Amino acid sequence: MMKITFYGQNSLAIKIGDIDIIVDPFITGNDLSKDKVDIMDLKADYILLTHAHQDHVLDAEAIAKNTGAVIVSNFEIANHYEENGIEVHPMNHGGSWDFEFGNLKYVNAIHTSSFPDGSYGGQPGGFVIEGEHKNLYIAGDTALTMDMKLIPMQTKLDLAVLPIGDNFTMGVDDAIIASDFIECDKILGCHYDTFGYIEIDHEEAKRKFYEKGKDLMLLEIGESIEL
Repeated sequence: MMKITFYGQNSLAIKIGDIDIIVDPFITGNDLSKDKVDIMDLKADYILLTHAHQDHVLDAEAIAKNTGAVIVSNFEIANHYEENGIEVHPMNHGGSWDFEFGNLKYVNAIHTSSFPDGSYGGQPGGFVIEGEHKNLYIAGDTALTMDMKLIPMQTKLDLAVLPIGDNFTMGVDDAIIASDFIECDKILGCHYDTFGYIEIDHEEAKRKFYEKGKDLMLLEIGESIEL
C-alpha cells in the first residue's frame, strides 16, 4: 500500500509500508498550508528534494533534525545538508538505488536550481519510486521534456505527480502531453495556486484532462489518496 498526502505546492508525504517519506517540504512559508500543517508533527524516515529552490527545501532541515530523516537529492544538495550535520544519500541523474521502501531513480527535469542564498543547487531532477506493489513518478518542477518518454520503457506507472501551474513549469496542456509521454493517465497535480503567477482554474484543468480520458486529482491541503 502507498499512501500519499498533499501539503501544498510540491510538498507530499508518502507512506510505503512502515516507511515515511516527505517530498519537497515547503509548508511554513506557504500561506495555504502553514496554519493547517505543523511540520514538527510530520514523520519522516527520508526526505526527497527535487531541487534547491526555497519553495521545495524551506522546511527540509528542520524536519530532518526533528525526525533524523535521511535527505536524498542530487550531489550538491546532499553535500549542503551533510555540512549541516544531516545524514544524506547523494544521487545524480540516471542513477538508482534500492532503499528499504523500494527502488528510487533520479531522473531529468528541465528547470533551474539554486538555494535561497543564491548558491549552486546542482541540476534539478525528478524521482521514480518503484515500490513493492505500486510505482510513482514525482516530476518536480519541469518543462515538458522528451526525456519523459524514457520512463515507461522501464517502469509502468500507477500515478504521476506533475506540475500544472504554468509560468515557472509546465501548464495544464503540457502536463496532458507529459501524461502521454509517461503512459500514465492518473495524475496528481502540484505547483499551482501558491503564488499569483501560478493560480489556475481547477474545473477547467480537470475538464481538459477528462476530455483526454485522463484523471487529474487536485487534493486539498492534508488530503490523502491510497494506491
